[in-house]
Amino acid sequence: MLTEKYRRIQLNAAGMPDVNADAAITALNNHFDPEDFFVTRNGEALEVWLRQVDLNALSDAVKTVFTKHDGFGAMAGILPAVEGIRSYGINGNKRLYVGYNKERKVVDRKEKERRRGKHYYANDHGFCRQGNPLPHAFVDRMVCGDSEDVLKQLPDNCIDLVFTSPPYNFGLGYQEPRDANNGDATDWESYFAKLFRVFDECIRVLKYGGRIIVNVQPLFSDYIPSHHVISNYFMERRLIWKGEILWEKNNYNCKYTAWGSWKSPSSPYLKYTWEFLEVFCKGDLKKSGKSINADIDAESFKEWVMAKWSIAPERRMQEFGHPAMFPEELARRVMLLFSFRGDTVLDPFAGVGTTCVAARRNERRFLGIDSAREYCATAGARLKSIQTQGL
Repeated sequence: MLTEKYRRIQLNAAGMPDVNADAAITALNNHFDPEDFFVTRNGEALEVWLRQVDLNALSDAVKTVFTKHDGFGAMAGILPAVEGIRSYGINGNKRLYVGYNKERKVVDRKEKERRRGKHYYANDHGFCRQGNPLPHAFVDRMVCGDSEDVLKQLPDNCIDLVFTSPPYNFGLGYQEPRDANNGDATDWESYFAKLFRVFDECIRVLKYGGRIIVNVQPLFSDYIPSHHVISNYFMERRLIWKGEILWEKNNYNCKYTAWGSWKSPSSPYLKYTWEFLEVFCKGDLKKSGKSINADIDAESFKEWVMAKWSIAPERRMQEFGHPAMFPEELARRVMLLFSFRGDTVLDPFAGVGTTCVAARRNERRFLGIDSAREYCATAGARLKSIQTQGL
């Protein structure tokens, strides 16, 4: 049991003579500051009151008292009971069991935020608060075409959430067209120029308070920190950085070293088993929506706001003919944590439609766009299958 000041542990002390027990308890308590640790007797129960303790000191004290007081049986159970508590902080040589996970309070927090300039880079953004409906012709659709061109047909402020994973520019075998000459391996300046033109349209069609979330993995062999480049671009466009989620894929198959750098400071190859989700907001950190349409449960909320998600990679890429799919679970978590039921979700690089599939399964409207006809056909088949199955 956890009180405001102590964690209490109860041990059975039945059958031990009161005089022997009381003497042993007094002797043990003399080893510790009562603000940190003490023991009491409550009928046939031994009660340990614990705030913080050095386990080595506790072990020595228990052994001494146990020996001196004719093996007071309940005393032997104190150390394993304390060691068995797995939630604690560290305070010097002591384990701290109470208050270790409390946030430190900042005095006059609001005033200090004002002086520092909260999300100063996104102030004076000029975004309009007036939302618009997504035209009916684009609702729950998978559109085949260039996202930059398709998005220009949409009105401002008509999308609640953008979730996408752009082509990595790694040289993967995407279906054409991607780039007329180089496929998924164009020069970086051209790659980012095109990507940012699409993102400019995404920002325009995003509603005030809406979120844009980009799944991205840096290309380590080219030393291009794509997640930083993209984040910096959104900040320049006055979007508010909401946070960064690590998608832990637990993929340990990547190599340990570049040629000539094994066990050498020459050029050690850093292994990353995760990808990034960069999360940005347009105009406001708070998104409007009715509480009745918030469909995330309490346990999922507590787990997912800890911004490291352990989700296995998609295993069906060969089945769907796409070289770089993310799992549906990733999209599901994004939608439940960052949007309301009934919101409209856009994926401008939809591939074989995983975002659209997750949206349909979770009662969101969607618009997916991709330039490859094969992927759009596969996405359409997946969506039709869900509709046939009744979700």
